[in-house]
Amino acid sequence: MTRQMSPQEQARLEAIKKTWQQRKEIGNKLAKIKNKIGVYSGKGGVGKTTIAVNLAVTLAQQGYTVGLMDTDIDCPNATRVLGITEKPTSFEGMLIPPEKFGVKILSMAFFQENEEEAIIWRGPMIHNAINQFMQTTNWGELDYMIVDLPPGTSDAPLTVMQVLNLDGFVVVTSPQELSKLDAKRSINMIRKLKINVFGIVENFSGNIFGTGAGEALSEEMDLPFIGRIDMRPDYMDLKTPAVVSNPLISAEYESLCSSLNQIVDKISSN
Repeated sequence: MTRQMSPQEQARLEAIKKTWQQRKEIGNKLAKIKNKIGVYSGKGGVGKTTIAVNLAVTLAQQGYTVGLMDTDIDCPNATRVLGITEKPTSFEGMLIPPEKFGVKILSMAFFQENEEEAIIWRGPMIHNAINQFMQTTNWGELDYMIVDLPPGTSDAPLTVMQVLNLDGFVVVTSPQELSKLDAKRSINMIRKLKINVFGIVENFSGNIFGTGAGEALSEEMDLPFIGRIDMRPDYMDLKTPAVVSNPLISAEYESLCSSLNQIVDKISSN
C-alpha cells in the first residue's frame, strides 16, 4: 500500500519542482548568451561599476551584442554611469531592456521609486529577484553579458554567483594595500565555488594612489593581469560613459577588452 505524503512533504516536493522549473527556464535563456562575465570586487569604492559599464560599451563599440545586468542590489548605480533614464518596456509578459550606446541594461534601479531609498534584502529575496530578472527578461541573443555584482564576500554576491552560472570573473582592485587584500579574499571565494577568474584589473592607477598592486596581486594569485585604468576627472561626468567622451580612456578599455577576449578564448578552447 502506497503511503500518502504529508502536507509538509507535498510542499517540499512542489518547492523542488518549482526550483527545477526556474533553473530550466533560466538555463534556456542563458543558452542564448555566449559569454557571461561577472565584474566583481572585494570591497565597494574601487570603481567596479564604472569598469563594468565602460567594458560593456567598449565591447558594443567593437561590434558585439552586449547586455549589462546590474545585480548590485544595495547600490544599483550602473544606470547612472551609463547615463540612461529610459525604463524597461513590456511585451507579451516579458521585460524588454532599454538600450544605450549599444548596451541593453537591466537594473534594480529601474524599480526603485526613490533612488536614495535603501534596499534591505537578505539572500532569499535577492535569489528571487535575480530569478525573476532572468525568467521575465527578453535579452535576445548576446555575445556578452556583463554582470555587475555586489562587492564583498557576503550573502549577496554568493547568491548571484550561484544563480547565474557565470563563465568567469574580472576582479577589480585599486592600488591600495587594503583593496588588494580584499580582492584576494574575493578571488579565494570564487575559487571555492570552482568558477574561473579571468584576471585582474587595477583601477584608479596613477600619481594619487600609486600603481602596481594589480600586477603584484596577479603574480601572487597566479592570474592574468588584464590591465590598468588610470584615474581621470572624466569619470566625474555621469551623463556619458568615459569611453565615449575621451579617446585616451577608450584606448585603455580597448586594450583591456583585447586582453580579456584572448583569456576567454583560451579558457573556452581548453
